[in-house]
Amino acid sequence: MGAEKENEVSGGAEADGPQPRSVRVVLLALMIAMLLAMLDNMIIGTAMPTIVGELGGLEHLAWVVTAYTLATAASTPIWGKLGDLYGRKRVFMASIVIFLIGSALSGMAQGMGQLIGFRAVQGLGAGGLMVGVMAIIGDLIPPRERGKYQGMMAGVMALAMIGGPLVGGFITDHWSWRWSFYINLPLGIVALIAISAVLHLPKPSREGRSARDIDYLGAALLTVGITAIVLVTTWGGTEYAWGSAVIMELIALGVTSLVGFVIVQKRATEPVIPLHIFRSRNFTLMSVIGFFTGFVMFGAVLFLPLYQQSVQGASATNSGLLLLPLLGAMLAVSMVAGRVTTNSGRYKVFPIVGSVLMIVGLFLLAQMDTGTSRVTSGLFMAVLGAGMGCLMQITMLVAQNSVEMKDMGVASSTTTLSRTLGSSFGVAIMGALFNSRVQDVMTERAGALGSSVTEQSAQLDAASMAKLPEAAREAYQYAVSSGTHSAFLLGAVVSVVALVAAVFVTEVPLRGAGGSSAADASDEGGTTGKTGEAGAKEAAAAV
Repeated sequence: MGAEKENEVSGGAEADGPQPRSVRVVLLALMIAMLLAMLDNMIIGTAMPTIVGELGGLEHLAWVVTAYTLATAASTPIWGKLGDLYGRKRVFMASIVIFLIGSALSGMAQGMGQLIGFRAVQGLGAGGLMVGVMAIIGDLIPPRERGKYQGMMAGVMALAMIGGPLVGGFITDHWSWRWSFYINLPLGIVALIAISAVLHLPKPSREGRSARDIDYLGAALLTVGITAIVLVTTWGGTEYAWGSAVIMELIALGVTSLVGFVIVQKRATEPVIPLHIFRSRNFTLMSVIGFFTGFVMFGAVLFLPLYQQSVQGASATNSGLLLLPLLGAMLAVSMVAGRVTTNSGRYKVFPIVGSVLMIVGLFLLAQMDTGTSRVTSGLFMAVLGAGMGCLMQITMLVAQNSVEMKDMGVASSTTTLSRTLGSSFGVAIMGALFNSRVQDVMTERAGALGSSVTEQSAQLDAASMAKLPEAAREAYQYAVSSGTHSAFLLGAVVSVVALVAAVFVTEVPLRGAGGSSAADASDEGGTTGKTGEAGAKEAAAAV
């Protein structure tokens, strides 16, 4: 009886037709947790000027975001492995608790140093939120049915990007910046209660395993390597010159740590990222596509509002609304792609079409200048958003379908990590190109005045622009349009790699409600066929 109760809502709940109400409750709780992870930075960005005004420490401002990003990226693969080893439910709930503790402490911070430290705790928990959501959905919903829920995940992402700045501004203006953190508490508690009461997953077999088998050395090397990479992409060209000793040392440290990590993974009893998952061609290709999707998306989210505010004169107050064409198209296409995938079981067309649309959309955005209307730029954004909608959730779905059930956590975390690292590189490289181009154009068109205007930063706020002489302001608008041209053109070029990867994807049938696959996957390293067998066994055990 205990085993039956334990598996009440599990991967075994795979009957065709409507999902049980308990599964829908769990999905709602998972979406809340996903919203927590994505909404946080969006809200905090709006509150940062007020936070600095109260706590001081302007010179350490960047670390409020960097500490969170570092902790999230470094902990992501570890959370995935812990879920595979000790059960996804308890590990996921632990990540929520850590995130809420970090949120509460951040809200009570009395100085910038405390806030940075508490943000790192918050980021540590956030690393497990996204991975836990994806992996639990992978356990609950068969791949063939999972496409139905893509729209929900894309909707949460759109809600976070659009609503985050608005909510952050409202909270800061009417309550206190501390509520930017406290608001996470009621949402997180609701998610915890729902997951604790309703979610029951099969416990992983731990025969022959012990705490001694955990790959501590691999985890440490991976953490150091990821931290070094994120610091290089965060500091390069801003805090330190790209050729400076600090950046070169970080690059050397990152490369050495990751090489050591790969060597350790080959020998570890329970590797953090089992290298055998990369024998699956589809999994490797999805990691590549995810990297470049993150590269492009977060670069676009950074530079599109900047262009619209600086060149088109849009208000910064509603900055999230500026991305509506992109996010709306992404949401709509993601829902359609999910439905088609569920009904047909076919998915290869979406990575290919998505990559093509991403290239075309970025190329169109690169053509914007000082005379481009908001309607035109909105249409260009919609093309890019449609491409993103084809790619965002399909990459995770195919990656999870390409591994055994026991590796669902590490597959989800590795795919998430690929996208996170892609976003770090995208923001850094596109940002460096943008800043360089703005500086050059300002010097060309406004001489010494133009150079001095952008000496500290190539990104000026509305107040700084209003103080500029008309000639300098026009030069700056031209410089920003030129900088975004270069950044988006680079994005279009690197997106070609995603298209090449998509072409080589093998369309292995998605596991259906019975957990079976209609084909072996000899060209998938044998993992997919085994996945179908494992899925069928787990489903039988759950029922």
